[in-house]
Amino acid sequence: MPDAPAIDPAAAHEIASHKHDRPLVSCAWDPLGRFVLFGSEESALHRLGIDGMAVAAFTGAHDSWVRALGCSPDGRFCFSGGYDGRLCQWTLDGEPAPPLRVLQAHDGWLRALAVSPDGTKLATSGNDKLVKLWTITDGLLAATPTASGTGHESHVYEVAWKPDGSNLASCDLKGNVKEWSPAGTLVRDVGKAEALWKYDEGFRADIGGARAIAFRADGAQLAVGGITAVTNAFAGVGHPGVSVLEWSDGKLATLLEPKEKQQGVCWGIAWHPQGMWVQVAGGGGGGWLRFFKAGEANELHAVKLPANGRALALSPDKSKVAVALADGHLKIFSLLPKPV
Repeated sequence: MPDAPAIDPAAAHEIASHKHDRPLVSCAWDPLGRFVLFGSEESALHRLGIDGMAVAAFTGAHDSWVRALGCSPDGRFCFSGGYDGRLCQWTLDGEPAPPLRVLQAHDGWLRALAVSPDGTKLATSGNDKLVKLWTITDGLLAATPTASGTGHESHVYEVAWKPDGSNLASCDLKGNVKEWSPAGTLVRDVGKAEALWKYDEGFRADIGGARAIAFRADGAQLAVGGITAVTNAFAGVGHPGVSVLEWSDGKLATLLEPKEKQQGVCWGIAWHPQGMWVQVAGGGGGGWLRFFKAGEANELHAVKLPANGRALALSPDKSKVAVALADGHLKIFSLLPKPV
């Protein structure tokens, strides 16, 4: 892929918008840049065409929210994971067709999925405290890493492959980060995103976890986004935060937080090759799209959104960002300077 064009966060501006009739909870960009996929608080996966903004629904497989999305690197297939625990594979191009494969992947919510960079494997995680690896060509379970007793002890919120495909990262409700080999063996306990978990003594409840996860392009750091500085677990009162961990030793490199404290959660994080983290957040303080220069704790620039941000995805060329909003809108922003 050619070098990404130079972006200007301060020039970020909306270039397209689609309104769905239900709140959105996820989005993903087709690797070929033709579509943006989104899931909502219903049982369908939706495909939005960039040219002409035509929308199509993929139905008949899920019966709950579609929170996890991903695509094969060649753009032939997409994958969806729902709170019904199901993992589905679809043909991405052409008219919507029934799923190629439907697997009951997890007992309870399937929270996250990640396709390996080479397109041969897919990782999932869920409320059953498990991380699972699947072979894409035949849909067979390749490994259940946590079955060995070395796995997570709470819901596994997110998974992400290292950019070189060498290993896999997972993070649970309590912020524990683990590293797994492609064969499903535990490599190490990386560390803990301490700021993103709290046990509320009053409500006797854990709150936290990785609501978003992303590696830096060189694999040297892992960003884990969620909620920090929680004061009320029952109401989810806290601030959106991102713990950027050094992958080598799991130590905190930077805690990304808004300059002006906002109530809410970080629901999306992505690395931009221009040397910055792109974050979307939402909660009592509304919705925000923020840009953080690598190594700096506070944002370089922030864009106020019309509703709570639930997910984000960078376009393949990194010049645009799609944002899924709680009011049902999918909005696309250009990150390039406006034409003079």
